[in-house]
Amino acid sequence: MNPQSRILLIEDDASLASALASVLSAEGYSVDRARRGDDGCQQADNGSFDLVLTDLRLPGLGGIDVIRRIHGAHPDTPILLMTAHGTTETAIEAMKEGAFDYLLKPFEMEELLATTARALASRRLRTDNSTGRSEATPSTTLVGRSRAMQALYKEIGRVAAKPVTVLIRGETGTGKELIARAIYAHSDRTHGPFVAVNCAAIPETLLESELFGHERGAFTGAVERRLGRFEQAHNGTLFLDEIGEMGAPTQAKLLRVLQDKSLQRIGGRDSIDVNVRIIAATHVHLEEAIANRTFREDLYYRLNQITLTLPPLRERTEDISLLAAHFVQKHASTLGFRPHGLQPSAVETLVAHPWPGNVRELENVIRQALLLTNGFPIADIDIREVLRRGTKPDTDHDSLRSRVAETLNQAERGEVPDAYDHLVHQLELELFTQAMERASGNQARAARWLGISRVTLREKLRLHGLKEPAESSDSATN
Repeated sequence: MNPQSRILLIEDDASLASALASVLSAEGYSVDRARRGDDGCQQADNGSFDLVLTDLRLPGLGGIDVIRRIHGAHPDTPILLMTAHGTTETAIEAMKEGAFDYLLKPFEMEELLATTARALASRRLRTDNSTGRSEATPSTTLVGRSRAMQALYKEIGRVAAKPVTVLIRGETGTGKELIARAIYAHSDRTHGPFVAVNCAAIPETLLESELFGHERGAFTGAVERRLGRFEQAHNGTLFLDEIGEMGAPTQAKLLRVLQDKSLQRIGGRDSIDVNVRIIAATHVHLEEAIANRTFREDLYYRLNQITLTLPPLRERTEDISLLAAHFVQKHASTLGFRPHGLQPSAVETLVAHPWPGNVRELENVIRQALLLTNGFPIADIDIREVLRRGTKPDTDHDSLRSRVAETLNQAERGEVPDAYDHLVHQLELELFTQAMERASGNQARAARWLGISRVTLREKLRLHGLKEPAESSDSATN
């Protein structure tokens, strides 16, 4: 609770308004009051409030209209609706118009205070991160005012301080680690460390040691004791990115640690207590992995106490201009340029792009555009040039056209009975062969490059008769 928080209370029942104001004031909040809906909107326009608490039925202007008006003018201000008429339509309409939450009368004052605290925490998250306050760092900055992101901020505010495991789902490049860091920053564990582990970037043979540590002499090369990431994150938060890429042996040990809240280092006998909050993330469809028996169902339920889904950039295009401006500010200073921004035509081009690589791709494009313009304002032509450089050259396109033409010629001559299957087979065979060769047989790395799960990769390897790396070596130290 922030003792400086200012609340606008719009309630025509004088006795209820007095009781609510008394309880809120006792908690250290500053409370302004209005009896009519239209008067409340005017006060909201003339003042600076951290939260609005409004009744549904009001003289002058109803509660839904109050929400619509205030949210439209002050989108960062959370609004709580109080109503004794809690129908489904009222709830949907209130949330659609921008309400943070609603309270059904009669409610307990503890419920009011808890909901108020969540709403104010959500507001602090939005203002700290979306407006780029000076203390916000690039590693923790969330940017976006779209309805999808506002809903996500609300969910972060609700779960951040709760002792629950959170699973963050979203496509590659959407910013799942930023969400994890935001949860940590608004939790009660900020006194402890935030430790991040990318499960897809560490070979399976090393991941167990990375997470749980090892004793000296536990295996060849273990010349000294090593504390794992769990012990490093003690009393803090451990972020397990790309949890869907974790192998079965490590999944089993992770489940035991989550159940027992203790671990044994590899080669050790002592049980070590760990107090760690887990936040996991994945772009893999874990339900599919469970069906294919590559991910444990019991571990899934341990991790999936609360799920947050991060929308892809193409589903929140209204945030692209904000994100682009943020990245200009971020990288201009790093590159030694003055941040001159983007021309309107450049923003239009950015909005029109599909962004398969999501926010990560957008940031990369902005950084390249800054280098291309040498710090001058970024124009439409600059964005198009950077995007063009990111595509395959025309020679590749011509080669593909030639292969398609030849296959269709063979089909016309009756030499190929199914041109579609023939072409897809050829393309996939070449694609997966090259990917595995470049990844030196590392399935996790190849799957990450291809943007697919390891489950799908293994199926394709089997389908095309490609040799899979021996799985026994992956579990040698497990």
